[in-house]
Amino acid sequence: MSTTVNTPYRAIFCDLLTDSTIDILPLRDVTVDDYIGKAGSLSGTIPVPNAEVAARVRRIEEGRTAVYLQRGTDLWWGGIIWTSTLQSDDQGILTLGIQAATFESYAGRRVIRADHPEYDPLFKLPFADADQLDIARRLWDHMQTQLDGGNILVTPGTETSQVLRTITYRDGDETSYQDALDALAALEDGFEYHITVYTDPVAGTRVRRLVLGHPRIETGSTPLVLDRPGTILSYSFPRDATRGGTTARARGASTNDDQSTESRPLASTVASVDQLIGTGKGHAGYPRIDLTSDHNDVTDQTTLNALARAELTAATGAVVIPEISIRLDDLVPTALLGRTARIRITDEWFTEGLDASYRIIGVKVSPAQRGRPDTAELYLEEAA
Repeated sequence: MSTTVNTPYRAIFCDLLTDSTIDILPLRDVTVDDYIGKAGSLSGTIPVPNAEVAARVRRIEEGRTAVYLQRGTDLWWGGIIWTSTLQSDDQGILTLGIQAATFESYAGRRVIRADHPEYDPLFKLPFADADQLDIARRLWDHMQTQLDGGNILVTPGTETSQVLRTITYRDGDETSYQDALDALAALEDGFEYHITVYTDPVAGTRVRRLVLGHPRIETGSTPLVLDRPGTILSYSFPRDATRGGTTARARGASTNDDQSTESRPLASTVASVDQLIGTGKGHAGYPRIDLTSDHNDVTDQTTLNALARAELTAATGAVVIPEISIRLDDLVPTALLGRTARIRITDEWFTEGLDASYRIIGVKVSPAQRGRPDTAELYLEEAA
């Protein structure tokens, strides 16, 4: 990241539990990304030119300091600093390298336990015929409120899905909240989640918001139109048949309590896309390619069947995740994840012109360097 006075970016360092500002410091060599359904990352380097700056930088503590990347007046990224590296080169120049992850990463550092520090084998967190989005919110709420020091100020919305789930989490299983959320979201007719950061337009305070979407997170009411030639600088359309398949099976935990016999995991029925397989009438001519996945904490056959169907739906045939690189300007909105992008390309490959709609599921921002403008790589999936 450029450290000149003309840079549109600021790195704001805050206390994780109170969000009170610790300092605003220059950050160089920044890479930052964000995704729907998984944690994004940030890495960068803070220059330490003298003892005065060193005293300020020492206030940054791993695991308890949040960092926001602000572009102009908008927050583009927020997360937790997990690691840092103090380094001195052969000329004695000091820098502190930091690595951070979005606030979703906190759920990966917490496990579902009883509401008090002592182990309670009778504790369980049951949900019976509850809306899956309500379960996701209540899991996050339980993580933040059950014990002191757990509240990182992420607030939920009020979304609903009308999809009911029955599930129980128990103390002693040491299931992380992130694993619980991911497993719940991955079920057939599941949902997506993302923690977005922004500045409240009325109060002027920073907000960390848990956004849930069924079946997907959708942002904005009008497509973002991107052209090449034009805003699109480059693109790639990778197609990977090694990640896709035409059948799928999910395996769960072993349900055999008889130690005298071989223990075998519970398995789903085989899900398949029959109309794609083979060369007979009504078939598309694809070979049989098998997918398998393991879910060691699942003991329910119906759940495993639903997982197999969901995984096959997400990876039927060849997996395609298009990527485009665009120039960031004032016409590109801050909230890109979940937004529909209308991609229009005319070149030697798309001689008649490509005009297709995709949903943005990931963003990687590269702040301006000398001789290069602000750019963003967008990771796409076909729009519904």
